[in-house]
Amino acid sequence: MTHKPQSTEREITQRTALTDARGRLKPDAVGWMRRPFVDTSGIDGRRVWGRNKRWEYWCVMTPTHIMAATVSSIDYAGVHEVWVFDRETEESIGHGATVPLARGAVLPASLGDGPASASTRDMSIEIAAVDAGATRLRARAPRVRFDVAAETPPGHESLGVVVPWSESRFQYTVKDIARPASGTLWIDDVEYAVPADRSWAVLDHGRGRWPYNVRWNWGAGSGTSGDHVIGIQLGGQWTVGTGSTENAFVLDGRLHKIGEELRWQYDTANYLEPWRITGDDIDLTFEPFYDKVTRTNLGVLQSHTDQCFGAYSGWFRDADGVATEFTGIEGWAEDVHNRW
Repeated sequence: MTHKPQSTEREITQRTALTDARGRLKPDAVGWMRRPFVDTSGIDGRRVWGRNKRWEYWCVMTPTHIMAATVSSIDYAGVHEVWVFDRETEESIGHGATVPLARGAVLPASLGDGPASASTRDMSIEIAAVDAGATRLRARAPRVRFDVAAETPPGHESLGVVVPWSESRFQYTVKDIARPASGTLWIDDVEYAVPADRSWAVLDHGRGRWPYNVRWNWGAGSGTSGDHVIGIQLGGQWTVGTGSTENAFVLDGRLHKIGEELRWQYDTANYLEPWRITGDDIDLTFEPFYDKVTRTNLGVLQSHTDQCFGAYSGWFRDADGVATEFTGIEGWAEDVHNRW
């Protein structure tokens, strides 16, 4: 069976710089990739200041808990967070910090160039590469700490996309999903295992220059269904009209890009109702069990986030027309409105 190509976007297969000497987006950088090929050293706040956004976000889901850590700089502030959720009791333990001018935040010039870290009086986060392509995630905050390794299986592919709004507003994102995780979590000094083969880590790596007012959807899922390891990566709103999307799925480590904008249907009056995300080559139902609600209003910095955790079921179809059905792939879907 011959099937229409899923993406008309250009695939980037070699190292390229995101910006030119003036700090403008290089046209050759626009596209998608299976490896993090983009050099983002120009997003450093030296040539252009005020609109740079840099972050490393990791989330780990286990059968019993969810853990997340964020290290970020938005030039005029560093916004960091450690968060742990107990799936049985639904206790949410979070600690965030907003640091003027992102003082003390360490973020690599490009993905893979070094560690990321942030530290305040009550919180610390360290993200660093270790042997065999694994990433070690260590975080500490009041009542909680965790030490987790996110593995990179042989041949594992991730989604990198450069999204162009204009030559001065653009984003490079890497969504690395379905990374097997293992390690230990402590809550009030009680130890909990992060069991291998049943725990999954996801990375959201971002470097770019954003408009002040923006909305987005992001959905991610990782797990096993039948004999397959499945990763789900979905985006919405923020890429419309740019010619780029951040939609893909990973099947047994191989990335399959989806070039179309997807249809997101959900109830903003009740985010815990099922979500539907559909397109020509994908049809998903997402059933949430918890809504992590975040509301921030610090004058110039405002954020309205509903990040719902739950499970995906449905099917997707690759470029050869082969459909894969699945159930019970755990992850999240979020609705975000930022003024930043």
